[in-house]
Amino acid sequence: LLEQRLREQGLEPKEFGHYLEPFRYGMPPHGGWGLGLDRLAMVFSGAQNVRECVLFPRDRNRLTP
Repeated sequence: LLEQRLREQGLEPKEFGHYLEPFRYGMPPHGGWGLGLDRLAMVFSGAQNVRECVLFPRDRNRLTP
């Protein structure tokens, strides 16, 4: 599915091999920094959504900053 999505966006999956390889064995380990700085910034700024405080927010239609 990831490779299909890259092709739909006009990108070559071979260029993303370093990113795609770990997914061949399941979901790679992941985790946050633990402090939730984006959410803390959201609280202090009064933003309605955490995406307003993230430098490069992601959604299903965005692949690059």
